[in-house]
Amino acid sequence: MANAFKKGDIVVLKSGGPPMTVDKLPGEPASKYDHDGLDGYRCEWFKGASAAHGVYAEHLLEPYVKPTK
Repeated sequence: MANAFKKGDIVVLKSGGPPMTVDKLPGEPASKYDHDGLDGYRCEWFKGASAAHGVYAEHLLEPYVKPTK
């Protein structure tokens, strides 16, 4: 099955939260910096001035749609 998202896509959790950038796809080998041991979409975002990340299953994510004014 093909991934719904690709690296660089902007996504959000269906339950809400900040826009996140997809950095790793499910099935890709974990980098030496991944210590969570989870397989899913690794997403990056900023929390103030600090970088944050998390790993999420595809069914929890949806494409980010920029709000219109």
